[in-house]
Amino acid sequence: MSGVFVLRAGPLSLRLTRRAVVVGAVLWMVLAALVVWAFTLGSYPLSPGDLGDVLTGRASRSVRKVVLEWRAPRIVAAVLFGAALAVGGAVFQSLTRNPLGSPDVIGFTTGSYTGVVLTLLAGATSYSALAAGALAGGLLTAFAVYLLAFKRGVQGFRLIIVGIAAGALLSSANRWFSVKADVDTALRVAVWGAGSLATVDWTAIGTAAVVLAGVAAVAPVAQRRMRRLELGDDTAAMLGVPVERTKLLLVVLGVAATAVVTAAAGPIAFVALAAPQIARRLTGHGTSVDLAGSALVGAVLLLGADLVAQHTVPGVLLPTGAVTVCVGGVYLLVLLARESRRGL
Repeated sequence: MSGVFVLRAGPLSLRLTRRAVVVGAVLWMVLAALVVWAFTLGSYPLSPGDLGDVLTGRASRSVRKVVLEWRAPRIVAAVLFGAALAVGGAVFQSLTRNPLGSPDVIGFTTGSYTGVVLTLLAGATSYSALAAGALAGGLLTAFAVYLLAFKRGVQGFRLIIVGIAAGALLSSANRWFSVKADVDTALRVAVWGAGSLATVDWTAIGTAAVVLAGVAAVAPVAQRRMRRLELGDDTAAMLGVPVERTKLLLVVLGVAATAVVTAAAGPIAFVALAAPQIARRLTGHGTSVDLAGSALVGAVLLLGADLVAQHTVPGVLLPTGAVTVCVGGVYLLVLLARESRRGL
């Protein structure tokens, strides 16, 4: 087929189109430009030359401090966490076969939020404790939704409806926990719940990176199985895919990708919803899942949103989650209008 080529590495193979390669290259360049721009912005302005001096060891102590201690953690977190949210969104949209099947829409992110809230109420504040709470809350919510939606298998629309209901219940519980907590804990929960990268440090990034490296390691196998599941459960079973076991494993994969972000930065909405759909339209993959493209788009979206949050209003640092909600709300309305016209 013209414009299509396949890369092989042992038992794994990757089918690429010329359009996907070009789009990927452009996204990498946009991401690199945003990263450089993010390093230069701020009350202590820098130039690209200053960044080069940091890399070569010729920069002054003050410049190294600004770059490596003040700005680098937030920029790295935006790129890493944006990619993670996008992968989680792509997994669940593929499972539900619905563009609305995002973890922040169907309640799994809210479940991770509940896990972190309970962890904070218990007095634990370390990132490892928050990550464990987020993962436990997200997984318990996912499995509860999965079981409630199970009826001779799991259908995407039923999973979405049950997930939305579960998310509403958990959101009410989160508010109740916040009201019952002491003032200091309630304030900490409220600040964390806004969704911000301002307090992310290298410890949280390192722990998240370990989890996400595991996600990335199994992503090629997961993507191959997801594409077979998108053909229908019966067809996937005929192709040798253990359907329900694979779905459960994919739920764990998607929740892990989003829970580590929720633990570090709070609930950042709509990146998981929008990034996979934007990636599909850019690369021309149609309804087929594209984890790598989704991850790139997610990194660009979250880093761009964080730059808007930091620098749009002079002297005011907005929560990154507030920016993504504003942009994502508009995107969701457009998506709902388009799906409605299709009769969904």
